[in-house]
Amino acid sequence: MKKTVLITGVSGGIGKELADRFARDGHEMVLVSRNEAKLLEIAKDYRINHGVGVTVIAKDIASPGVPEAIYKELQEKGIHVDYLVNNAGFGLYGTFLETDMNQEVNMIDVNIKALTVMTKLFLPGMVERNQGGVMNVSSMVGFFPGPLMSVYHATKSYVLSFSEALENEVSGTNVTVTALCPGLTSTGFVDRSGMQASKLFQTGTIMEAGRVADIGYRGFMNGKTLIIPGRRNRLVAFLPRLLSRKRITRMMRTMQDGSKQ
Repeated sequence: MKKTVLITGVSGGIGKELADRFARDGHEMVLVSRNEAKLLEIAKDYRINHGVGVTVIAKDIASPGVPEAIYKELQEKGIHVDYLVNNAGFGLYGTFLETDMNQEVNMIDVNIKALTVMTKLFLPGMVERNQGGVMNVSSMVGFFPGPLMSVYHATKSYVLSFSEALENEVSGTNVTVTALCPGLTSTGFVDRSGMQASKLFQTGTIMEAGRVADIGYRGFMNGKTLIIPGRRNRLVAFLPRLLSRKRITRMMRTMQDGSKQ
């Protein structure tokens, strides 16, 4: 029986790669992004090459009332979402004293508020039908405080904690909740966040978005709660268990710009 997946932030990067894998496996698609032209292009490809039904919703999920409008539209069309992938998100590089407040508030709206509301709307139906799953795209940075990207790190910490807590709450059902925590990945994220100036991006190991999606999709379909693509990333994620919080914070500052402040 075909399942339906709703994916946000699907116009590029990890979101697009994840969508490709769902489409290849014959799932019906609900694609959400602000870029309508890109969505229509992707939808045409999926219909022709994979023979799947595609619903396109060109909306900004951070705008007030949009998640609710998406839910209502799908309800009216009789579309039940079996899998929800909350992928939309962005970052911002710079000291908190200098970064733009409006961008940070918008980041919180996308990375936290929209993700939470989308999950609140669609998860109950999955539990009621006793099937489905939610994948929330967090990040490796969710394990660490992040000088020079303080708000972004904090939003991804929320996503990680929220996902692990929900997984516990729905245990005993056939519904799963997964946090995907990639490290540095080759996507448009770096350009939007201004992270080109980061020492971490200049010297770190970057994984291809397709590889992240392969690991994430396979783990999600197998019901894994926490997915950290890459052996090195999995080892790094354990550092907060070994070092003091203050030392970890200094280490992150050094990795970002070489400073030990």
